[in-house]
Amino acid sequence: MDDPESFAALFDRHADEIHRYAARRLGPEPAEDVTGEVFLVAFRRRARYDPAWSDARPWLYGIATKVVAQHRRTERRRNRAMARVGAERPGTFDDRSAERVTAQQLQPRLARALTLLNSGERDLLLLVAWTDLTYEETAIALGVPVGTVRSRLHRLRVKVRRALGGNDPFAEEPQHG
Repeated sequence: MDDPESFAALFDRHADEIHRYAARRLGPEPAEDVTGEVFLVAFRRRARYDPAWSDARPWLYGIATKVVAQHRRTERRRNRAMARVGAERPGTFDDRSAERVTAQQLQPRLARALTLLNSGERDLLLLVAWTDLTYEETAIALGVPVGTVRSRLHRLRVKVRRALGGNDPFAEEPQHG
């Protein structure tokens, strides 16, 4: 981490993934800035990185989650806008049937459900759903014990399921860790 070229390799390896996470959280416009901020913070705090960690992703996602928190108003506006947008209805029965099982159909309802969560709940849920981190890596990213991740995630799934009228969009998610 002391070698700038090594840090450049870390950036090259993870910047696209952090950018995608930021874009999903805040939209494409602020994602570029957020990605830059994440790696600037990471560079400044590189001495705090625990070399015992085999993967820098949880550490970077932890930083990204905190930077996203600074951009929270943008995220709330985006979720509210997505919640107001309804999916367009295709014309045929087959198209309508296929649409019912797509994520696009669920998107406005899910966005509405996300607006009901506090920032810590939203951070946990989206880290698990979007980043492919294990529960252990999510715990590192958020700085909490893995048992806390598991119990909070269970409560969140119940809360989101209720907000969606009993449908759990995360029911098919594999159990990490």
